[in-house]
Amino acid sequence: MFKEAIQNYLQRHNYTSFHPKAVFFDMDGVLINSMKNHSRAWMQAMKESNLPFTEEDAYMHEGCIGTTTINDTFLKHLNREATEEEQKKIYSAKSSIFESLEPIKKMPFAYELLKKLKSEEMKIYVVTGSGQPKLINSLNTLFPEIFTKETMITGFDVKEGKPSPEPYLLALKRSGFQPWETVVVENAPMGILSASKAGLFTLAVNTGPFDDDFLYSYGADLVLDSMEHLYNEWDNFRKSWF
Repeated sequence: MFKEAIQNYLQRHNYTSFHPKAVFFDMDGVLINSMKNHSRAWMQAMKESNLPFTEEDAYMHEGCIGTTTINDTFLKHLNREATEEEQKKIYSAKSSIFESLEPIKKMPFAYELLKKLKSEEMKIYVVTGSGQPKLINSLNTLFPEIFTKETMITGFDVKEGKPSPEPYLLALKRSGFQPWETVVVENAPMGILSASKAGLFTLAVNTGPFDDDFLYSYGADLVLDSMEHLYNEWDNFRKSWF
């Protein structure tokens, strides 16, 4: 399973070796179980502005910066982009609604995997499109002694969010590693596409509503069904590196 996926990745990008030294994690739906809250918040905020928005819309825009989600919705339904004032109004409403919902929790086995990687001296980064400071800061509470400001790439650090490769290219720049020296763990179509465009090996954990083939169609190199699955298979994955 892993060897075939790695060989296909190397052939596709004309790389000759694969020996990761860093892992880049998406946040929502990978490290924290927050997507249901995001979906509810986006749907309510859009409804307040008389804009249709579905749960599938929320998952398809997972990983994008807020302005992208808002502009895409305006273009789809109003045939124009949102004004700066409209963007601020909707994103502020979305953030307030999100923070009023039940507290988010760690994804099962996420912290166990992070601690395992740290013990193996892997460098660990989070790459998220989030622009909600409270949510970003919660990573240090949920996962103590894992992340620093330098190892967090957020919506505040980029001009273009996912599916642009910019967030993952910035992670490469900060880490100092080459694409074949990293692994991405994603769950969302736009995040997978972003990592794939950056030339990175992308493990998708399918924690959303889409089937595996849909995630493969966006560039996933291998799809697993959960963070627990990834945690249990990590040692086998490492044995496949060369």
